[in-house]
Amino acid sequence: MPLPPLTPYARLRWDVVSPVLDAELPAAGARVLEVGCGQGAVGVRLAVRHDYTGVDLDRASVEVARRRMAEAGLGATLVHGPLAEVDDAEGFDLVCAFEVVEHIEDDRAAVAEWVARLRPGGLLLVSTPAWPSRYGAMDEAVGHFRRYEPQALAGLLAGAGLQGVGTRLYGMPLGYVLEALRNRIARRSLDVREQDLADRTARSGRLFQPSSAVQGAVIAAGTWPFRVVQRAFPGAGTGLVAWGTAPGR
Repeated sequence: MPLPPLTPYARLRWDVVSPVLDAELPAAGARVLEVGCGQGAVGVRLAVRHDYTGVDLDRASVEVARRRMAEAGLGATLVHGPLAEVDDAEGFDLVCAFEVVEHIEDDRAAVAEWVARLRPGGLLLVSTPAWPSRYGAMDEAVGHFRRYEPQALAGLLAGAGLQGVGTRLYGMPLGYVLEALRNRIARRSLDVREQDLADRTARSGRLFQPSSAVQGAVIAAGTWPFRVVQRAFPGAGTGLVAWGTAPGR
């Protein structure tokens, strides 16, 4: 099945996220909720094996995600609106939010809301830009409130009651190059001073998105050696993944 193309950053991140999912959700058919599903590039990959629900505030992105699910022949649920619009009567085995928590001013409340959607023993999996000292022009341009140190993000998840919290950095060395390029583009091209924060956040899910299979293949091939290299440097990089499980399993 052809899969939607991932950005270079998302390719690097998926190389870290995928093994966590394989370890924590080995069986097919888990109930999965993705908060901030964007255009569905990751969502399609999750929906291939699991009962997938995605939610996003950006209507244009949700429409792209719906089209991609239909093209893949997948019966996923996609919701345009806030998380409150999602029915969680049964709870979820996995709640994931990739590049979302940094957009939310009250991150503790957001994580608590995500954890509340988990079944007992369910997994929360998040990713975010790493290192507050690296906050730059692109962070501002796309509506980031902050970046995280690994210990701080782990503490956020543990404070919400999760167990077995783990973290992993990624993006060494390609992430540093991509980050520098994005900051340069933001400084030169994006005037964000007069833009609403919600508009900046919505735009973040559309920037730099590849749209064709050819682009996806080029990105997959071009990032392959860097994905191999980053596995040797789990304590370095510009991106951060964290996870933990709800009590009760």
